[in-house]
Amino acid sequence: MQIFPAIDLRGGQVVRLYQGDYDQETVYGSDPCAYAREFIDAGAQYLHVVDLDGARDGTTANFDSIAAIAKQGGLYIEAGGGIRTEDRIRQYLDLGVGRCILGTVAVKDFAFTERMARTYGDQIAVGVDARDGYVAVNGWKEISREKGVDFCRRLRDAGVKTVIYTDISRDGAGQGTNLELYRELSGIEGLEITASGGVSSIEELRELERMGVRAAILGKALYSGRLNLRTVIEEVGVC
Repeated sequence: MQIFPAIDLRGGQVVRLYQGDYDQETVYGSDPCAYAREFIDAGAQYLHVVDLDGARDGTTANFDSIAAIAKQGGLYIEAGGGIRTEDRIRQYLDLGVGRCILGTVAVKDFAFTERMARTYGDQIAVGVDARDGYVAVNGWKEISREKGVDFCRRLRDAGVKTVIYTDISRDGAGQGTNLELYRELSGIEGLEITASGGVSSIEELRELERMGVRAAILGKALYSGRLNLRTVIEEVGVC
């Protein structure tokens, strides 16, 4: 299983939100590059980076921070938050980012998403964020009428190879992840699933791996000390 430690950026700072609420923010530091180096030292090969400002308003407020992380090297980076045009995709790929995550635009302009998936292949993933089973967009502020699992099937049929699925109710809550949901998602043939939101134990990671979930993103559990990244990598393994 691939392990992606997460760096969420807001105003250039490393933060975590509770259940996607921008008013419930914990700031962990002002040097995202230092966190990336710590992850490398712990054995990480992968990194998940989100521009929270971009996710909410489509700007590139944290582009320079992501560029600095990419310049350091040593990590395969997937980046998301406000990536809604092909020019933005090219900007990130030109930095050395390995994969761009489409979020809001995947719901609001499905034809564009399908076109980007066909054009860029594995360099495109879609972040599906769901609240009460329904897809949320615009920094999780708006809830669509489509069920997340159904949307994942549509994405698969459109040529998307990787979906990063977040159960918002579990994100940052430290209550464990939604294993039943990922069991259902892992049954979608031809789609690689990344689990995100609430993963907080080695046992959960092992269960996700048994299901066939391709990757997991670790956020609050790492920052709070509940999980040790080096231990996770040694116990679960990276492939």
